[in-house]
Amino acid sequence: MVSTAVLFRRYRWAPGTNAEMRSRRDALVLFLMAVACVGSCVAFGQAKSAAAVDTNVSAADLLAQPVGANWTSYNGDYTGRRYSSLQEINSSNIARLRAAWTFHPGNTQRLEATPVVVRGVMYVTSANDVFALDAQTGRVVWHYQRPVSSGLLDDAAAHKSRGVAVWQNWVYSETDDAHLLCLDARSGVLRWDIEYGDKTKHYGATSAPLVVNGTVIVGTSGGDSGVRGFVAGFDAAAGTMKWRLWTIPAPGEFGSESWPGDSYLHGGATTWMPGTYDPELDTVYWTTSNAAPDFVGDTRPGDDLYTACVLAIDPNTGKLKWHFQFTPHDLYDYDANETPVLVNAEENGVTRRLLVQANRNGFLYVLDRTNGKFLRATPFVERLNWATSIDASGRPILSGRVPTADGTFICPGINGATNWFSPSYNPGTRLFYVVALENCDLLFAKPREFVKGETYYNTGTKTPPNEHVQKILLALSGADGKVAWRYPQVGRGDSWGGTLTTAGGLVFFADDAGALEAVDAATGHPLWHFNTGQTIYASPMTYAVNGIQYVTIAAGSDVFAFALPH
Repeated sequence: MVSTAVLFRRYRWAPGTNAEMRSRRDALVLFLMAVACVGSCVAFGQAKSAAAVDTNVSAADLLAQPVGANWTSYNGDYTGRRYSSLQEINSSNIARLRAAWTFHPGNTQRLEATPVVVRGVMYVTSANDVFALDAQTGRVVWHYQRPVSSGLLDDAAAHKSRGVAVWQNWVYSETDDAHLLCLDARSGVLRWDIEYGDKTKHYGATSAPLVVNGTVIVGTSGGDSGVRGFVAGFDAAAGTMKWRLWTIPAPGEFGSESWPGDSYLHGGATTWMPGTYDPELDTVYWTTSNAAPDFVGDTRPGDDLYTACVLAIDPNTGKLKWHFQFTPHDLYDYDANETPVLVNAEENGVTRRLLVQANRNGFLYVLDRTNGKFLRATPFVERLNWATSIDASGRPILSGRVPTADGTFICPGINGATNWFSPSYNPGTRLFYVVALENCDLLFAKPREFVKGETYYNTGTKTPPNEHVQKILLALSGADGKVAWRYPQVGRGDSWGGTLTTAGGLVFFADDAGALEAVDAATGHPLWHFNTGQTIYASPMTYAVNGIQYVTIAAGSDVFAFALPH
């Protein structure tokens, strides 16, 4: 007997709005479910069926802050803080934490997703596949299968996927070839499939979508593949495009002086990580990648808007409200796709709405998120030589070190002082937690023309012999950006795991030795670890079912869940 998801995909329905068509379609779905379940209902799990679970995700669920039992989006809630109110697991009992279950998707060795959990059901991606799991046991509720795509470049060609978005009874996922899928959260049935980027032009996607006000917001990968970046919003019900914001200006638009000729068509500024959202300001904050080509800027003079930026966007119209550029005329591949974390803080008796980002270029930035005004920037790594400081307007004061034909020693190196893996912020400690990398590389420049079908690097990097590379978990003061404590890692500096903090006074993070660790959020004192035996390329999350708190992380080819013994 074929699985239900496979049966469903033999039928293709246009999104449409015709009520009669949708009624006939839903009747057919129910019939197919009945047929497919004959002799094979075990695929939906015996302990928890999809029909028995309330999967409906309301606006209130998405607006909950901080998250608790549910983890409703990639970063938990809209703020990007990765802070949970759960505290069953805390410093007094963390030593008793044990593995509860493990799930092996079987189609990738490099999971990068953060699961989403809604009322006991976990949704997680692996390449182009989407799984619904019983969050208590890890058993499969349903599985949507989709082959990986050919003819892709760079990260999309590695079929990376960082998760899903949920809204009402639907699950949204981006595919490696830049399609937006809408699945039934109860069954895995494909509702609609929209191509929003042309893979023949080397668009791809690696991000989790973000749902805001009934709009599914998506971005693209391919910043080093010679594409023109954009952010797009789709009607969450119908799948129709509502707006698209290009992140490289066309001729005649503001900022176009950096993009002579047709260079704007290949300028990068892709949008390959999900943004954050302030519902009171009704503003989405989305970040952009490096300028293309890397390392040589002769074909793109000036600041190269809107590369290496955070963009403040109206989620209803796609209109740009303001922008801030972290690395103008980027020559170092310093993508700004790190999470823009939204924090409210008291400063001089006034509550400030702040945006905080630990940038790949080595500086921790604080902006006023109401208008994009630069407030301060502080270096958070010790090895930083591409710039000497940041001026009062937020622009870097350059050191003069740029990539050359013979190679230039530049810090941070190609992987940045940090990267896309998630930071977190704990309002109790007022500390910002980020995994940093102390590393320098030789950056080489060799101009060449754009060639369709090839990555657009000019040209590359090399780690010098005997270069010491080290990952460090940092706790940075939200007030002044200074280091409150540091927890150096033992490893090769090749982990890509992020952080999670909780009301239980803990910080969970993926260390550089393949372990999930927990440390005291106030002091950084290590409390617990579990060796997964795999390099970690994802960030942890937490949720609760029936009063039991779980902590979950994707490591290598597996998803691990942990809980206290009961």
